Amino acid sequence: MKNDFSDPLTKMDPLGYGSGTGSNFSFAYDNAAFSDRILTIQIVPNSKSDGEGCSSTAGDLDRKRKRRREETSKQNDADVLTQREDEVLNCTMLDTEFLAYENQDEEAVAIAEESSSGVEMTTDHPAALSVKTIRINSAILAAQSPFFYKLFSNGMRESESEKQLVTVQIYASEEAAFIKLLQFMYSNTLSTITATAMLDVLMAADKFEVASCMRHCSRLLLNLPMTCESASLFLNLPSSVSITDAVQPLLDAAKQFLAAHFKDITKFQVEVLNLPIAGFEAVLCNDDLQVASEDVVYDFVLKWARTHYPNLEERREILGSRLCHLIRFPYMTCSKLRKVLTCNDFDPELASKNVLGALFFKAEAPHRQRLLVAEEGNASCSSFVERAYKFRPIKVVNFELPFQHCIVYLDLKRQECNNLFPAGRIYSQAFHLGGQVFHLSAHCNMDQQNSFHWFGMFLSMQEKGLETFTVDFDFAALTTLSEDYLSRYKGSHTFTRGKGDGFRNLVGIPWTTFIAEGSVYFINGILRVRAVLTVRQ
Repeated sequence: MKNDFSDPLTKMDPLGYGSGTGSNFSFAYDNAAFSDRILTIQIVPNSKSDGEGCSSTAGDLDRKRKRRREETSKQNDADVLTQREDEVLNCTMLDTEFLAYENQDEEAVAIAEESSSGVEMTTDHPAALSVKTIRINSAILAAQSPFFYKLFSNGMRESESEKQLVTVQIYASEEAAFIKLLQFMYSNTLSTITATAMLDVLMAADKFEVASCMRHCSRLLLNLPMTCESASLFLNLPSSVSITDAVQPLLDAAKQFLAAHFKDITKFQVEVLNLPIAGFEAVLCNDDLQVASEDVVYDFVLKWARTHYPNLEERREILGSRLCHLIRFPYMTCSKLRKVLTCNDFDPELASKNVLGALFFKAEAPHRQRLLVAEEGNASCSSFVERAYKFRPIKVVNFELPFQHCIVYLDLKRQECNNLFPAGRIYSQAFHLGGQVFHLSAHCNMDQQNSFHWFGMFLSMQEKGLETFTVDFDFAALTTLSEDYLSRYKGSHTFTRGKGDGFRNLVGIPWTTFIAEGSVYFINGILRVRAVLTVRQ
């Protein structure tokens, strides 16, 4: 059987391997009549060089592959280095080291080759535990995999008899996945196996560049019920897979599952703290994360980092490289931003950069803020996008002279106001005035005759602090009919701990008119409210 491998590999479309007809050649598997080579599988003891055994979990594979990339980057690139007359190509599925013997005496000739997929070959292996042989068709394997195409193209100068034998060395823990992969390359199908075994086959397909098998495994795994454990495992797949788009739908589904499952992290604090970093990142990227404020996210990130990285140097590195950009500093309170500057967990330069960026964003005009959000629209996780905070972000301007007072700006989306009906309320972030802690709250209220609903605004003082505290306040709203805020309610109130005061009908119109399309109080879908608060001397 004569195979022609003269066409350059560069002319072949990597994305097209095994994705064409989907023909079933299972009848040719290990069949002498349809085979031109004999594959000898040497099964060796699991390697202990990378820890306890040779686990095929995605996390272990990722760590090993990163370590190998650092080692192989120091070597000179070489296509083929021949040391003797015979050719040996060592292959392990974890270290992707192939052995090929060209004569019956199995004389060793080392070939060190680093392919475009980061393959490293050596001859340093323990004795085989067992040996299996399978008849293979080189054309079928080469058509499915660029790696096998290059493997079978290397020995054009040998005689036909010398080219018959190909030896592959694998770890004992990888035997099942390797056999499943070979069977798939003939049949384009996989027999019923568990999710863990299917993931092992996917990893084997990645090493041998069998893109069609990677896609097939991804589709099968997507059809299985997703769990927190499986989602975390999927997200730990090595980042340098040979065909990225083959596993991307699986990674996207895992991220979406974790983001939805842990939407309210305060209810699953223990579970979220136990997530690996890839899963934790997926949760933090969620724009719909339900938290009281971004201050809570900041504290949670620090707690996770201190739990998983007790060493300060390692913690600083992981915060700076993986987690810091997931904290939305522009929506943190100023009091918390001050603590960022003195937090030892962050590199001082990085902390200053993020705090300054947050303060500049807060100082921008609303249209400039919207522009910054739009500019980051294509980012996977934007630091300028506002989450679904339980306490709404505010902008506060404080004055000490000629008397203590502050101006508080609160913006509410139309949908947030809609959600207040019929008797809901929404609170702002806390702010400080005269050494006391206050917050604004928007309400949907019924009038005293219970005939109409109204939009109301209230000011409350937290329970901590002085027994009483007197404040003059002026509530105003922006409309499409004016260029400045129009005062809607003025008053003065002596606050006691946990008590509040305000106006039940701030805008002076029924709820249905206030919330209707075309309402003068919503500008581009946003209600803009201002409160001027003055400490009475």
